[in-house]
Amino acid sequence: MCGIAGILNNNITRQDSTTISKMIQTLRHRGPEETGLYIDNRIALAHARLSIIDISEGIQPIHNEDKSLWIIFNGEIFNYPELRAELIKAGHKFYTKSDTEVIVHLYEEYGIDSLQKLNGQFAFAIWNSNKQTLFIARDRVGILPLFYTHKNGVFSFASEIKALFAHPSIDRNINKKSLDQVFTF
Repeated sequence: MCGIAGILNNNITRQDSTTISKMIQTLRHRGPEETGLYIDNRIALAHARLSIIDISEGIQPIHNEDKSLWIIFNGEIFNYPELRAELIKAGHKFYTKSDTEVIVHLYEEYGIDSLQKLNGQFAFAIWNSNKQTLFIARDRVGILPLFYTHKNGVFSFASEIKALFAHPSIDRNINKKSLDQVFTF
């Protein structure tokens, strides 16, 4: 079990590390070994790691060959060895043995269709720094949590709601209309 958190902000020119650091610290129990950050102009990504696969080199966020794609990942991909072999044959270069790096190269090769190839439980976010796009996904059954909110041009997401509450612009108030919909539907 790991923890992921991110902030995509269309309103500023450089992300501040303070808020994302607070968010990931609320998830330290999910990944007590280490935390990692990736911050650029519009995005801040953070990961709290529980080391299972590639203990020494699988520190996240992980990138592709030219560092145009960055991923944070929580979960386990059961068929990653087969996918890794397929991607190596296609010319991809790996610097870790982690299932996380397989996902980023799979996305590089197949885009959103890469989800069809994944066998496992997962929640992840991939930032494309060239296109300035964020792709987030979780497994079809929703085994691993991924919560998000969008407010005033800021899209925030995390493995747990309490990490979202570490963001200063996120209210802790109950939305009565939404609560009504939850109980109705």
